[in-house]
Amino acid sequence: MDKKEATSPEKKAALQAIRAEFTGTDNRSQCDRFMAALKRFALNTFEASRYLDIYHPPARILQLRNAGHKIATHWQTVETESGQTHRVGLYVLESKVQS
Repeated sequence: MDKKEATSPEKKAALQAIRAEFTGTDNRSQCDRFMAALKRFALNTFEASRYLDIYHPPARILQLRNAGHKIATHWQTVETESGQTHRVGLYVLESKVQS
């Protein structure tokens, strides 16, 4: 399995702007940050933790799915800052909640 390249500087900046816009550590704030990011691009578990300050990304994805969002999970291998590789979820918003 190929290793995923590091997050681009442009994506990091966008994620940091989203984090600044949706402050707070409660579940709702974390879900709001996650959705704002997913509307722009696919996001992996590490990016959600590192750049959006989401404590447990899989739990937030479950909450968003339970709210009716169709979010796919793909798997990728990423390298951490220490050089270790990990298999993580890559989340992709497939459709928004239907009214």
